Amino acid sequence: MTRLTLKKTIILKAPPDHVWKFLTEKNRLATWFHEGETDFEANGIYALVTNTLGKEGTRLVWGKVLTFDPPRKLVHTFTHQGLMDVETTCTWTLKAVDQGTILSLEHTGFEKASDGFSQVADHDIGWDDHFARLRRVVS
Repeated sequence: MTRLTLKKTIILKAPPDHVWKFLTEKNRLATWFHEGETDFEANGIYALVTNTLGKEGTRLVWGKVLTFDPPRKLVHTFTHQGLMDVETTCTWTLKAVDQGTILSLEHTGFEKASDGFSQVADHDIGWDDHFARLRRVVS
């Protein structure tokens, strides 16, 4: 089985403690990804909800927080109905640089899905869209 791993790195003009808030606080997640039911917390569970007309508040993405090391590293599981409930893992790493943060995402586990390659390809496009919004709201 081929391991399907998605890796993304972006440069943000904000310090890691500021970027961290956009990865873990429910209202700030809403500005670039999806609103959370609660903030992310150590060893917690989370769910992100949709704002699609007529479906507002419906769970869209959910999982467990595995590592919570502010503002350096966040690891959580990640699944949704489109993944047919296959649990993938997102590892976020924040590195301080002179005028901002290098934010890296490694999203793994797509090979567990029956349509793993399609899933990783779709998530590749999706993360690009979300990261473009993250750049706008963080800086």
